[in-house]
Amino acid sequence: MNTFWEEVQKRNLYDKIAVTNTGCLGPCAFGASVLVYPDGVMYGKVGKDDVAAIIDEHLLGGKPVERLMVPPFVWG
Repeated sequence: MNTFWEEVQKRNLYDKIAVTNTGCLGPCAFGASVLVYPDGVMYGKVGKDDVAAIIDEHLLGGKPVERLMVPPFVWG
C-alpha cells in the first residue's frame, strides 16, 4: 500500500490514480491483493517489486499484468 502511495506521489499521478485502503477482499490465499477499478481486475500475491509493473503496464498502459492476475471466479 505504501509503495503504491509513494509511486503515485513520486510520479505526480494524483489526477490519474486513486489509491484506497481496504480490509480483506476475500481470497486471502492470494496474499496481498490489489483490485483495479473500473476494470475489475484483481491481482494477488503482490509485492513491492510488482507495483511499478501494475502502474506502468496496467494503470498507464492499459494492459493487465497477467502473471499477477487472480482468476475472476475466485473473487467476482
